Amino acid sequence: MNVLFLCTGNACRSILGEATFNHLAPAGWHAMSAGSHPTGQVHPRSLTLLTREGISTEGCRSKSWDQLPNTPDIVITVCASAAGETCPAYLGSALRTHWGVDDPAHATGSDAEIDAAFMRAYRILRARIEALLALPLTELQHDRPRLKAELDRIGALLP
Repeated sequence: MNVLFLCTGNACRSILGEATFNHLAPAGWHAMSAGSHPTGQVHPRSLTLLTREGISTEGCRSKSWDQLPNTPDIVITVCASAAGETCPAYLGSALRTHWGVDDPAHATGSDAEIDAAFMRAYRILRARIEALLALPLTELQHDRPRLKAELDRIGALLP
């Protein structure tokens, strides 16, 4: 199963989702990330956080959804409508769900406050990814309506 973490810029949240998912995923499951309007670079604080958490950043790059190496089976949008963001609408046949997370790239304040915003985004995504991976995946990948319901439920979880 291929999972796509999708947002607008593909610089922070979707990168955190991709790297964390791949770090935790069982064999046969793979994540990728993309943006509808990629910034062209991964936010350095995202890379620093992932490295500090022991998660590989190899291959992390900001890219367009037109450059995906595989067709996704599941698309998880991570933009936050509360911030006035427009979530990209993936039109393929993939199962779609929304896991809104505030964009830490827009955090302001001291370095500690900005780092805390990145950590909060990471913790939310990690908790949701762990909840997804705790499901009976072999069974659910053949039951799309139930998998969709579980993905939507997980999207409301906060750590």
